[in-house]
Amino acid sequence: KANRDELNKSILSFEQKINQRIESLTKETETALDKSRETVERKLTELQTGNEKKLDEMRNTVDEKLHKTLEARLGESFKLVSERLELVQKGLGEMQSLATDVGSLKNVLSNVKTKGVLGEYQLDAILEQLLAPNQYDRNVKTKSGSQANVEFAVKMPNKSNPNEVVWLPIDSKFPTADYEALQLAYELGDKEAVAKAQSALKAKVLNFAKDIRDKYIDPPNTTDFGIMFLPFEGLYAEILRIPSLFETISKDYRVTITGPTTISAFLNSLQMGFRSLAVEKRTSEIWNLLGAVRTEFGKFGEVLQKTKNKLDSASREIDQASVRSRAIESKLKDVVELPIDESQKLLADADLLITDDA
Repeated sequence: KANRDELNKSILSFEQKINQRIESLTKETETALDKSRETVERKLTELQTGNEKKLDEMRNTVDEKLHKTLEARLGESFKLVSERLELVQKGLGEMQSLATDVGSLKNVLSNVKTKGVLGEYQLDAILEQLLAPNQYDRNVKTKSGSQANVEFAVKMPNKSNPNEVVWLPIDSKFPTADYEALQLAYELGDKEAVAKAQSALKAKVLNFAKDIRDKYIDPPNTTDFGIMFLPFEGLYAEILRIPSLFETISKDYRVTITGPTTISAFLNSLQMGFRSLAVEKRTSEIWNLLGAVRTEFGKFGEVLQKTKNKLDSASREIDQASVRSRAIESKLKDVVELPIDESQKLLADADLLITDDA
């Protein structure tokens, strides 16, 4: 029993110590946990503060860069838009100017008189480009007894009288109303209207050809044919499309119809004719020049022969002198040669004696 009591006391004492130790450990743990919590909270607070600061700095940096980039992009965009607006404004101005010009051109082309002047200007430009100023003239009265002046006349050579010229009359024509009516009929696809417009155009062109024949063609003052110039290739093509019209005008009225391209080819052929004529005119001069050269060359041959004879004579005299020199050397071969100094002295004395005798 005493041992049991002592054991109980020991157990109770041990239990009390354990409880005290547990309480002590609990307090220490709580204290350590409190310190750890405080440390973690402080670190978290510092980390949060640092992160917020970093985020603020990053936000400011991003905002600044975005602001600069946005300003730059907006500036470039506004500049580009301004340039495009300026181009658009300029284009609108050009379109307005073009519209004005088109309106003016339409007014010009709607006026029959102005259209005739337009064809005349075009013909003048072609002639000025292909011919020399002295090869054609403007507003020429080509027919005797007629008061009408042809717009242009090309100067052709007169074989019977080289001092005079034969005129080739060229007149610009433009059947405006009939050509426009034909184009409108084509657009509408109206075959009956096309045939009617072609008939009217044919009559007008025949009248033009008759007008050129009666007013401007007057052989031998002019060529036996004239030129009708049509200022547009489309109009020229329509004339060729009308059956037998081109042949009738050429045969019955002695008028050749041309467009801008064909008259250029025709004038180029005239240029070749002018050049051939110029060569023909200068042929006699060239022949006379060649005759003079031949005469001078004959004289040169005579002088050359005389020079050769003189050279042959001089060569023969040199050969004779050489023979005599060898003969003299043969005669003197037995004579004793003197020293150079002594021979020069003797020759000098001989010169003095000759001088004194003189």
